[in-house]
Amino acid sequence: MKRIILAFCLLAHAFMMAQSLEFSALAENYNMSVRAIQIWQNKVYYAATDSKFGYIHLKEPTIRKQMKLSDANLQFRTLAQTDDLFYTVNIESPATFYKITKSTFTAEEVFTDTIKTAFYDAFMFDEKGRGLAISDPRKEGKPHFRIISSKNYKNEGGIMPKYQEGEAHFAASNTNIAMKGNSVWIATGGTVSRIFKFNWDKPYFWNVYNTPFVNGKSSTGIYSIDFYDEKFGIAVGGDYTKQAENINNIATTFDGGETWQIQASGKNGGYKTCVKIRPKSKGKEIIAVGDHNIEFSSDYGKTWKRISQEKNLYVCEWIDENSLVFAGKNRILKAEFKN
Repeated sequence: MKRIILAFCLLAHAFMMAQSLEFSALAENYNMSVRAIQIWQNKVYYAATDSKFGYIHLKEPTIRKQMKLSDANLQFRTLAQTDDLFYTVNIESPATFYKITKSTFTAEEVFTDTIKTAFYDAFMFDEKGRGLAISDPRKEGKPHFRIISSKNYKNEGGIMPKYQEGEAHFAASNTNIAMKGNSVWIATGGTVSRIFKFNWDKPYFWNVYNTPFVNGKSSTGIYSIDFYDEKFGIAVGGDYTKQAENINNIATTFDGGETWQIQASGKNGGYKTCVKIRPKSKGKEIIAVGDHNIEFSSDYGKTWKRISQEKNLYVCEWIDENSLVFAGKNRILKAEFKN
């Protein structure tokens, strides 16, 4: 039995060490910063700085299109999609929501949030067309968000958390929201790092779960979360002002976000802005990207290997189980896993 276990461990280690990425440029010197992407019909769609929205074909990068959603110099760090539409909203107030029709590539303003504290950090729809856009809280610590759905959810007797002073979200990669099944998770950072969770049956009743994640300053906390199913999830982040620090900046949950366990503290590549679980891996294989490197885990986030020194990339999305898109400062890259 010991020999079998040893052989298995050696095989897993060899697999992890063999993982590498082969990059190809979809767009370089693009004069924009991209923190929100979506994949649809062999194209990567992006919402970016300077009010830019567009797409690039994944197999024929010369096929591309871009438009400006506003004459103002807006920064977009959110992008969500349904079967027929894309949605995005700019950071800072006033925050204007746009919908873009997929079939015609035409945009329309649908709502403007004029509350002074509005700062939308993430926007996501699930497979049933239920959407959530999350903003930093109001001044009194009340949650600030918008639910977009064909169903009219009524806030009758809801129980909402109060944000602690200095607690908010990070508009780093449009990934501090996760959705699986009927569950929705929202990650916070700053003075505390917590997880808010609700069920779509009662979207105004939020549970609050503390985490052992790094916190205490406006720059520290959870920057990104992802869930494989309604039980297993992972959170990454750190401190963007001290990006080499790697203490308590990765955590996992196996009970749907109620409890979190720190992983690889002091043994990872530091600050991360985006984490994505590999499709068809049952949660075992995970990729995480930060400003200074890309790391990969093949054991549910317990250990990590640096697989790329690419810098200034902020967000990633799986195309399939063997390829991804990365985006960041002035460029969008496609990457293939090579063993």
